[in-house]
Amino acid sequence: QVQLVESGGGLVQAGGSLRLSCAASGRTFSTYDMGWYRQAPGKEREFVASLTWSIDSTRYADSVKGRFTISRDIVKNTVYLQMNSLKSEDPAVYYCTHTSHSGRRSWGQGTQVTVSS
Repeated sequence: QVQLVESGGGLVQAGGSLRLSCAASGRTFSTYDMGWYRQAPGKEREFVASLTWSIDSTRYADSVKGRFTISRDIVKNTVYLQMNSLKSEDPAVYYCTHTSHSGRRSWGQGTQVTVSS
């Protein structure tokens, strides 16, 4: 079992930046990847970014490429999402995920990101 605690959401003006953090605890030795999804009101949850733990390889949704950066701190078992140039289409609840080598996925409780125009 892996527990995820997210932080860093909030209100920012369009064009501004936020950094989300997600700290993992529990059975973190089995990490295959960690990542971020988001869900806006009335929309399905969508993939944002992921990081494959063993090789530090990253993947992004087309909508955030060049603006968002996922990174990690191995010692702290923490993954970050640096969000720059935030747009009106970015507001959502952002969820951190952890996927183990067995394929089991854990979800964080979510953190709200709001962008004002």
